[in-house]
Amino acid sequence: MSAEALPPLLLVGCGKMGGAMLAGWLENGLTDAVVVEPHAPAAAPFAGRVRVVDSPAAIPAGFRPGAVVLAIKPQEAAATLPAFASLAGPDTLFISIMAGRSTAGMRALLGEGARIVRAMPNTPAAVRRGFTVGFAGPGVDAAQRALADRLLSAIGETAWVEEEGLIDPVTAVSGGGPAYVFLLAELMEAAAIEQGLPPNLARRMARATVAGSGALLAASAEDSAQLRKNVTSPKGTTERALAVLMASEAWPALMSRAIAAATERSRELGG
Repeated sequence: MSAEALPPLLLVGCGKMGGAMLAGWLENGLTDAVVVEPHAPAAAPFAGRVRVVDSPAAIPAGFRPGAVVLAIKPQEAAATLPAFASLAGPDTLFISIMAGRSTAGMRALLGEGARIVRAMPNTPAAVRRGFTVGFAGPGVDAAQRALADRLLSAIGETAWVEEEGLIDPVTAVSGGGPAYVFLLAELMEAAAIEQGLPPNLARRMARATVAGSGALLAASAEDSAQLRKNVTSPKGTTERALAVLMASEAWPALMSRAIAAATERSRELGG
């Protein structure tokens, strides 16, 4: 992230993702922030480093954030966003990480003058290895988009799309992707135990294999298909296992259906 000072920030919601983002910003020099979080334990790790209030009405008088980050559940948008409409205008950027909520829908709650970036990070943000895709809504200027990119880069890689509808499949693939990987580790562990391995060894092996494979994928210039082939010796054990996983009714079809289902749910959350 640039060494340039960050503007004052208002974080609405300090759950797992909001907290991960806030930690990244503090590591990168954020000095002025207010967090709106009604559940005090969620913001407890940041006590003394930021100002925490339990409602929009308790935001300190005169506090004018350069960016407002909406890190609440999409189902809470209708009840929550109108309280921040007074901040909407050309000088304040809203960044929403709510799944499914469209910029048009948020502008209806905040006011048509709201400048909104819609973004979808994922949970590896907690270790600054996240991947976030953003979309700049109407009125967002180059400087505001650059500010959003600086903030999102504090928790990992960033990318941008020019069509808002693409955020829905991004949500399905990247936003939900860590859960699919964790499920893989969970299933590998269970299968190892079924084959007689001690539970502690099964867990260590599954977790290390998934984590190590991810590190190799990140470090390699080869695509994932080639890396898979590199592990698969002809007529070997891996080839036998992949024949099961890649059967027409197994993994490929199920993953396609899963991503389609998650994409559709993201669209439904948009109302």
